[in-house]
Amino acid sequence: MSQNLVSTHLSLDEWATVDQAINTLEQSLAPMLVALTVGDRQRIVKMGDGSEAFCRRALDVMTENSALLPRGMDIEEMRRDLTAHDALNARLVRLARLLERAKDTEMALGSDVMTSALEGYALLKIAGKNDGLHALSKSLAKRFENNGPRRTGSTPPSESPEPAL
Repeated sequence: MSQNLVSTHLSLDEWATVDQAINTLEQSLAPMLVALTVGDRQRIVKMGDGSEAFCRRALDVMTENSALLPRGMDIEEMRRDLTAHDALNARLVRLARLLERAKDTEMALGSDVMTSALEGYALLKIAGKNDGLHALSKSLAKRFENNGPRRTGSTPPSESPEPAL
């Protein structure tokens, strides 16, 4: 095997631990998480990077001048929302980094498997001609049927053309 990007593998018990950790994370966050519709996402006012400093300063000014605000203005709820926003954002940064590494690992594992499959297929085509493997080799060749020019004009990086012999 000429490629082995990922050589460490988790046991079934380790995967069970990962699943339990994900379950715990889902259960812990469930009480506060909301699901917005596409329309909601388009309609709501958003606090972007440029607005964050404004919001923090507005909270400070509102707190200092709370007597001037209507009684229904809940400054403490705004403060709790901002605190929860900061706490969730810190976790999202960590989760995004973890998700990116997990996706890279999934891609690397798939590449390891595809590289091995292509190498094995090429060897079977050569060595199996006289050993009765022609039918099996032909069934593997179906993966490369209709592998002519694609609409984009190139083969995606995740797929390789049939190996040359």
